[in-house]
Amino acid sequence: MSDSFEYLARETKSDLYSKAKKDRMGFWAEQANQLHWHKPFTKTLDWSAAPVATWFEDGELNVAYNCLDRHVLAGNGERIALHFEGEPGDSRSYSYAELTAEVKRAANVLTSLGIERGDRVAIYLPMIPEAVIAMLAVARIGAIHSVIFGGFSAESLATRIHDADAKLVITADGGFRRGKASALKPAVDDALGENACPSVENVLVVKRTGGEVNWTAKDIWWSEAMAAADAEHEAHAFPAENPLFILYTSGTTGKPKGILHTSGGYLTQAAYTHRNVFDLRSESDVYWCTADVGWITGHSYVAYGPLANGVTQVIYEGTPDAPHQGRWWEIIEKYRVSILYTAPTAIRSFMKLGRSIPDKFDLSSIRVLGSVGEPINPEAWLWYSEVIGGNRAPIVDTWWQTETGAIMISPLPGVTTTKPGSAQVAIPGIVAKVVGEDGVELANEESGYLTIAEPWPSMLRGIWGDPKRFQETYWDRFPGQYFAGDGAKKDADGDIWILGRVDDVMNVSGHRLSSAEIESALVSHPWVAEAAVVGANDEMTGQAVVAFVILRLDQVEAAGSDADVSRVLREHVAKEIGPIAKPRQIMVVAELPKTRSGKIMRRLLRDVAEDRPIGDVTTLADTTVMSSISAKLAAGAND
Repeated sequence: MSDSFEYLARETKSDLYSKAKKDRMGFWAEQANQLHWHKPFTKTLDWSAAPVATWFEDGELNVAYNCLDRHVLAGNGERIALHFEGEPGDSRSYSYAELTAEVKRAANVLTSLGIERGDRVAIYLPMIPEAVIAMLAVARIGAIHSVIFGGFSAESLATRIHDADAKLVITADGGFRRGKASALKPAVDDALGENACPSVENVLVVKRTGGEVNWTAKDIWWSEAMAAADAEHEAHAFPAENPLFILYTSGTTGKPKGILHTSGGYLTQAAYTHRNVFDLRSESDVYWCTADVGWITGHSYVAYGPLANGVTQVIYEGTPDAPHQGRWWEIIEKYRVSILYTAPTAIRSFMKLGRSIPDKFDLSSIRVLGSVGEPINPEAWLWYSEVIGGNRAPIVDTWWQTETGAIMISPLPGVTTTKPGSAQVAIPGIVAKVVGEDGVELANEESGYLTIAEPWPSMLRGIWGDPKRFQETYWDRFPGQYFAGDGAKKDADGDIWILGRVDDVMNVSGHRLSSAEIESALVSHPWVAEAAVVGANDEMTGQAVVAFVILRLDQVEAAGSDADVSRVLREHVAKEIGPIAKPRQIMVVAELPKTRSGKIMRRLLRDVAEDRPIGDVTTLADTTVMSSISAKLAAGAND
């Protein structure tokens, strides 16, 4: 254990594989001991109540202390923890000492409002420093936060607040998005209206935009509460299995699942993966993960992993194209960002605009690039490497989930020879398999299901209030193995290729086809900027391939009519993969339906492809996208 940064002078990453293989429990204990434990643990794993694991259960720590106080006490209080960039151009920077002081005050605010260990606090904020401060303050006092993405509707908000039985909501008057103020407080008012969430006693409101707000008896201004709070707060230790947060996954149907994560194991793996996957050099690096804290990536690789490692990071409030299309590259140039972690959908959006925009900015500081959220197609991987990384920055294509808590599969820079489009290998300490229908591991080059065969520290501990659903969803399909819900295959070298969600793996005339593979084939054509592929019911083949494509702006004229595009691209897919993968139908669209986190909502495209009523669109960044796609289909503008 260490309260200094000496723990970053670690063994070479290639040694991690051999050490983990030789003694997996000893390996994870060693990683856990990079943290500060108020009470050291003596027991690494208890798997006797599988599928619920306990890690380091007799140890005690404080998550916020590990992310803040220990760095200050080690003499690194003046190091910048957060550079905040607001969409309108305002900016703030917090040193570790300043961030610690803010979190101490916020912790005192929470306790003054009656929040105690185990109480749930809902956080519904834009991507501003107060979001990170609120999360760490909740963790500091042993309470449980449930961060709800600011793009969710009042109904979605109410469902999550009610399910968690939250005692407090922390929100803002609004945030800035695409050049204008976007209100948040009205959604909270609607969610709490007519006593819909009776557990909520108070609402803390951050003033961000200055817009008018409807004030209720429960409401308290964040700034006033912080000004009145005591500046000192001692971080007490809590058991390693003390719940840290609930994060709801929206799912396609049914009630959202409240994924529960605890403290010691989660922080161990978040910090370990952040250190090694991104080749962290804390004294010199400036790290930027573009995810919102409303998603698991923002939890693990904004709020917890980077701060546990004492790194300097950037957080940005707005969208990639506001106030101009080079906004991200401007931020990288301004702060000399060295590590960038973002989603394939963002990369493909930049590809569509062309390289002339990033070429206007100095991106020479970048030395590591990361990808997260979905499989990255080889064409986007190569563009990312060349245009953003200057063909000098390795790309870590990371696979993991809300449920896994931290990165599970990824190359390690300087160790793994990367392959465009492949997530590659399980990180040291993780045992991943590709299995068939019977749960038996498949030979290389056979497509199957991705499972995790051994427990890992940051694994979910359950679904909040629903242990039966936890068992059925993740453990019943392949007893003894966690089923991720993704299809995968290993190539001849044993490297893992993620084939997408199982419901995104199509069965066409008995052939299992990956939507990700067909999308990659489409995007490899010079006309195509982005593509989404779904399987639609077909009387002849069981399922048929239906594709939706966005054309590159500079190629629209060359592409000709939609019929020409369809004909050429269908033949291109047949050439790249085989005739069996040729789409039955290709539709040229202006945009794809995406959530505000950038995830393509393929279930909505499947509704279109199968001529069903369009499902719920409330989580889309632009709810009009599906209307325009449906109108185009109705007009017969497809092949």
